Amino acid sequence: MTTSLIIPPAVILIAAGLAIPFLRGALRTTLLLAAPIIALLLIWQIPDGVQLSTSWLGYELQIVRGDKLARLFATVFAIMAFGGGLFSLNQSNSLELGAAYVYAGGALGVTFAGDLISVFVFWEVMAVASTFVVWSGGRAANGAGLRYAAIHMLGGVLLMAGITAEILSTGSAAFQVMDTSTPARWLILAGFLINAGAPPLSAWLPDAYPAASWSGTVFLSAFTTKTAVYVLMRGFPGAEILIFVGLYMVFYGIVYAILENDMRRILAYSIVNQVGFMVTGIGIGSEMALNGAAAHAFTHIIYKALLLMSAGSVLLMTGRSKCTDLGGLFRTMPFTMVMGVIGALAISAFPLTSGFISKSMISQGAADAHLAIVWFLLAAASAGVFLHAGIKFPWFVFFQKDSGLRPPEPPWNMRAGMLLMAAFCIGLGVAPGPLYEILPYPVDYVPYTASHVVFQLQLLLFSGLAFFVMLGMLKRTRTITLDFDWLYRRPGKWIMLRLNQFSEKFWDGLTGGVSETFSSLDASLRRYHGPKGVFGRTWPTGQMAFWTTVMLGTYVLLGLIWM
Repeated sequence: MTTSLIIPPAVILIAAGLAIPFLRGALRTTLLLAAPIIALLLIWQIPDGVQLSTSWLGYELQIVRGDKLARLFATVFAIMAFGGGLFSLNQSNSLELGAAYVYAGGALGVTFAGDLISVFVFWEVMAVASTFVVWSGGRAANGAGLRYAAIHMLGGVLLMAGITAEILSTGSAAFQVMDTSTPARWLILAGFLINAGAPPLSAWLPDAYPAASWSGTVFLSAFTTKTAVYVLMRGFPGAEILIFVGLYMVFYGIVYAILENDMRRILAYSIVNQVGFMVTGIGIGSEMALNGAAAHAFTHIIYKALLLMSAGSVLLMTGRSKCTDLGGLFRTMPFTMVMGVIGALAISAFPLTSGFISKSMISQGAADAHLAIVWFLLAAASAGVFLHAGIKFPWFVFFQKDSGLRPPEPPWNMRAGMLLMAAFCIGLGVAPGPLYEILPYPVDYVPYTASHVVFQLQLLLFSGLAFFVMLGMLKRTRTITLDFDWLYRRPGKWIMLRLNQFSEKFWDGLTGGVSETFSSLDASLRRYHGPKGVFGRTWPTGQMAFWTTVMLGTYVLLGLIWM
């Protein structure tokens, strides 16, 4: 093992997460706020290259390997952990907060892992911890948590099988750029894509995330899908299939978000949509597109957290999440409304917000690669994002017909968490230089040109016009949206019940047959060897002597024959 004094940042958050459930009051608050800051300081002390390694079963495990891409993702993960912890200070469920910090620590572990074995270990830490975050949403989250765990167990099995086959075929556990030339790498890719929310299993995300508590959803939005984006960038940059997968995710998220009535499910579907932009950029594979995917992951974590903090504040203060039950909240929750609008503008890539300086890089990567169709589809998708997240969410929650609700603003710490994320959204949009400097490749891109700004404003303004023209069609009703999860929640459930009934009947028949066979055997044995059986009852001495003589004579006769 190397003798470096490097402390893995993941250890700090995981240790804090394990300790949080046992702390109360000021100690818990201090740990919630201090642990992410310490982790952030450690992140920026990790130089390039392998800094902490050991061997296991003859394979080198690179527990900490630093480079620009790892530090970029780890930085935003630490920022998110701090912002989420600040927002959740008044969360009474310490188990949820502990699981959330272990979850964040697992994400940091994946980010710095330089081998596939370490990636898998931290990957599963994330899966287990995030399941507890979902379950912390209460009894209503039990089913969603089980489905979430089942999907991620499937992804973990695929990933483990792929990693095992890859190590056996190459003799190395190093995590590096791979192609899709072997079944093992297809399995690894499938495991990564499940966590990214890729088809056909995208439904786990809008199923599970809104089932979590008002604070738990904020943490869930940041780590699983963006860690998947990170490993896709690390392992499969330029894989053409990712372009098609990403474009599907982009439009899938838009369609379902437009149809949705629950405000947090709207934002959950938009996570799939936004990750689709990143996956498309990774599939393009150029330095511009990869920089765009990395930058967009960074900005998305922050503005999505802001949007879900705004939605979580509404949920906490009103107890309601359906758009049909909300409206007119700007009267008593103006601060929360402003924060939600800032997040909505950022996700819509409005100029002077963080989304504008990151998403446009992906489109530029498509243009540079002469992928005209991809560029037009991304442009159309940008308009769709403004429809569902940029306008629909704030309009139906804060501005539509008055619902009669008059909730107060959330506690100070929740407002502080939203303000922190809003400052990042505006600050990065106004001055993108610091973000561009830490991207994995040199940046030769100027977002604020006249053509970029005018095009984006035209796109957003016409999209906004379309929203209000079609407002009657977009009005929400009390409906439930069917997704691919219907297949395993309805027919799948029916099939499992029938299989269970069949297996019970088969087992009953098998055990009954075995029992009947042994009963017959026992009766036969008792018939001949029992107390009243031929061989079991008491015989007179004369008969015993006679039969002993017969047996002895038979033995002697057989001996003479075989001599």
